[in-house]
Amino acid sequence: MMQIPPLYPFSYAPIIERALAEDFGEAGDITTDAIVAPEARARAAIVARSGGRVAGLEVALAAFAALDPAVTVEHGHRDGEDVQAGATLAVVSGAARVLLSGERTALNLLGRMSGIATTTRDLVTAVGDHKARIVCTRKTAPGLRLLDKYAVRAGGGVNHRFGLGDGVLIKDNHRVMAGGVAPAIERVRQRLGHMVKVEVEVDTLAELEEALGLDVDAVLLDNMTPATLTEAVALVAGRVVTEASGGITPQTVAEVAATGVDLISLGWLTHSVTNWDVGLDFEPQ
Repeated sequence: MMQIPPLYPFSYAPIIERALAEDFGEAGDITTDAIVAPEARARAAIVARSGGRVAGLEVALAAFAALDPAVTVEHGHRDGEDVQAGATLAVVSGAARVLLSGERTALNLLGRMSGIATTTRDLVTAVGDHKARIVCTRKTAPGLRLLDKYAVRAGGGVNHRFGLGDGVLIKDNHRVMAGGVAPAIERVRQRLGHMVKVEVEVDTLAELEEALGLDVDAVLLDNMTPATLTEAVALVAGRVVTEASGGITPQTVAEVAATGVDLISLGWLTHSVTNWDVGLDFEPQ
């Protein structure tokens, strides 16, 4: 099983609160409230409809607990585990109204996070023994970045910046506004301390050579072919971290990794998520 540090519940509690508030609206769950008696009890299994890598199970379970702390849980699996179709991830027991009303919020979060983790796992597998690590970006669903990036780690990937304050990434438009790479880096170094890493995006080998002559820690090799990436890695010769990005697919990721880059970043990991099919099967009590 993939071992990953768990998320602190207080960090994702506001996400669950907002999601439940969005679903309940002003009137609450009028369907469940009309059909199910307040005293009715139920037991429900969270079941994988397809195989994949689990991520976000505790987050999903917290959606039920947010509605009623008395809900009990029997774990079958944990985040970071690979499961087959039909696997029971957990069983929740409690007030039937709570389980029915919290179902969609819980499954939405679990399905999204496990979908990201499963795709990440498959990319990590495709890279094989190459040193390149699979990295996510800031192209996350608004308000869900914490969960999206956690899911990438559950899949065996690593995280890029969490936000704009984590590190410097000088992109093409920054270069335009600064009048070039050199003045952009100079302004950054004047303003920020020694603990802040600086990465520069480059589109050509000429731009890469310029960046290597400046005070940078990493270079983002944007939309380069595998052949050009190979030349870029040779030019860098281990002096800075190399990151390949742009236009990389599951079909090409192994070829990109073979060029010797350190990181492969993919925005579609989190902005074009393939939801993992998971359901909640009820057993009335």
